[in-house]
This record gives sequence, structure tokens and C-alpha cells, in this order.
Amino acid sequence: MPESLNFGIEPITCHAWNRDRTKLAISPNSAEVHIYKLERAEWKLEEVLKEHDLKVTGIDWAPNTNRIVTCSADRNAYVWTQCDGKWKPTLVLLRINRAATCVRWSPLENKFAVGSGARLISVCYFEKENDWWVSKHIKKPIRSTVTCLDWHPNNVLLVAGSTDFKVRVFSAYIKEIEDRPQPTPWGTKMPLGQMMAEFSSSSTGAGGWVHSVNFSSSGDKAAWVGHDSSISVADASKGLAVSVVQTDFLPFLACMWLSENALVAAGHGCCPMAFGVDSNSTLTYAGKLDVSTKKETGGVSAMKKFQSLDRQALSSSDTSLGTLHQNAITSLCLHTGTKTGATKFSTTGIDGLVAIWDFKGLESAMKELKI
Repeated sequence: MPESLNFGIEPITCHAWNRDRTKLAISPNSAEVHIYKLERAEWKLEEVLKEHDLKVTGIDWAPNTNRIVTCSADRNAYVWTQCDGKWKPTLVLLRINRAATCVRWSPLENKFAVGSGARLISVCYFEKENDWWVSKHIKKPIRSTVTCLDWHPNNVLLVAGSTDFKVRVFSAYIKEIEDRPQPTPWGTKMPLGQMMAEFSSSSTGAGGWVHSVNFSSSGDKAAWVGHDSSISVADASKGLAVSVVQTDFLPFLACMWLSENALVAAGHGCCPMAFGVDSNSTLTYAGKLDVSTKKETGGVSAMKKFQSLDRQALSSSDTSLGTLHQNAITSLCLHTGTKTGATKFSTTGIDGLVAIWDFKGLESAMKELKI
């Protein structure tokens, strides 16, 4: 069974772990960020970060520098540094006139990217001369709100999803702070803002807002989920080939690679689901990670139970779901391992739960699918 952590009844918008997973930062659907510390097998509130004025929309915790970056609907981002046991904020000059929607540290932690409703991406880096965080903008051809971001392992490329049903791969090269990037399967020339690839969120033509994007451990593959209940993978090493699975589930809100050939997606279905990618970059549904506890009741299936209630014009007082999360899952984070081979990941939900899932349980199912 997955480990379940309860931090109240407020929905959790986003979360992030520190390097050794002894601290957890969450936003309880408000302008605050709560930092919890694990002490004697109990999670205790250590500090509340209160600099933002409106709902916090993104949190990312840099494992090596131990800095937290947060962004909010108040159009601001802050970099939090721990000094003498207290977290001190530094305002970032985002230069946007709409809400910030998502934020991610780069792998080397020398810059981060912020998506926003201003139809642009702010790539932020530290300017030593003035001792502050400044930003450069990636604008064209974005024509709608940027909803999600993820960094390529080379610290230069950036994949972004937006509400125009598009997924785009950009160069976020900042010549002031880094060396010229090496060629990748996505392309060779990488000036700041160069669009390396563009994909639609669905090959069926229906499309949907892109809720989450994620690069694989090698950086050759990018996965994304759309509001049309689809999940897609593009492979740059195979000529930007795209594989799409149009699922029958409720829309996913988050996706993440757990190895080079396996990924997990979760959302309105309240249950994490695993997908595999074979050697031909074909995407396959592998199964649910949450084992329902309400499938059978005294030998009667849930469907037959509701049919019986319907015939008798009765109502059921039992409204709980047969999943651990009782409402939509809002975010995913790696817990144990890396994208090369993760063994545990965490989820947060509108129900206020944080759950830690063990991915090993699905290894046999993945092997049966020859993934």
C-alpha cells in the first residue's frame, strides 16, 4: 500500500521535496507555502513562507543548492535561501503582466524558467554585478498561457505546453552564464528562443489544453498529457515520431518519466496510471498503480450494486471512491531514484493528501507487455 500523509482538508496545489526527502514544501491552495520537517516519524510544520499576495502556482526545490523557487498568480517569483535556519526571499524580475503558472529549476540549478499567462516564458538567472535575479523572455510563437515546463538534461533545452493545444521545445541558452551547447537530436543551433520542435496535443484533431510535459532521462523523448484524455510521447532520435494513446479515462493533470521506457500519469481519475514505451517508441497503457478496495462487496460488483439501487429508486449513502485519493491528483514528484530508474514517486490531490507510491509493484506488468 502507498504511504499516505495528511496535512489538512485544503487542496494541495503543488509540492516539492528537499534532497534527502526529510522536508516537504506544499501550497495549500493559498498564497502561503508550508514547509514540513520529518521528526521521529512525524511531519511537523517548520516554517510558513508568506511573501506572495495571491495563490502559489508552482514550487521547485533545488537539491544541491537547497534553494526554493516559488511563483504565484500575483505575477511574482521568489528565490528562497535558508540563512540561520530561516528562509529569506529574493524577488525575481519576471517582467510579466499576467499570472505566473509554473516554475522549474534547470538541472545545474544556475537558472530557472517560469511560465505565465502573459504568453511567454521567463528564463531567469543570477546577475552577480547587481546581486539580483533577472530574466530573458521567450515569446514567439507562443499565443496563449504557458501551463507547464520541463528542462532537458543538457540544461539548455526547455519543453513547454500551453492552452493553444501545442507542445514546443525551445532553446533557453543564456550566453552570459554558460558555454555554447553541444548538438542534440532536437537540433544543433540553439540561440535563446529558438524553437526546436512543435507538436499538437492530439493526433486525432480533438486536442486539449496541455496540462503537463516531461523530458525523459536521456532527453531524447518528451511526454505530455492533454485535457482530451490523451497522453503522447515524441522521440527526437526517431525523427520526431509521435505516439499517442487516446484513453477512456478522465483527463490527466500530470505526467512524469520513471525510467527511459516507463512513465506515470495522474489527474481527474484520482489514480496514478503507468504507461510503457517500447523500442519503436510506441506508447502502451500498462495499468493502474492504485488497487481499488471497493471492486467487490460480498461477491457483488459495484456495477450490479448501482443497478440494483437504480431499480429500487434508492440512493447510496457511500460516496467514497475506491482509490486512495478522493479527488483529482494535482501534481507528481520523484521521491526515490531519478528519471533513469525511479522506485518511488509522490502525488498531491485536491483532497489534501500527499501519497508516496512504490513503482516496483508494476514491474511484472511492464515485463508482460515486453516494455
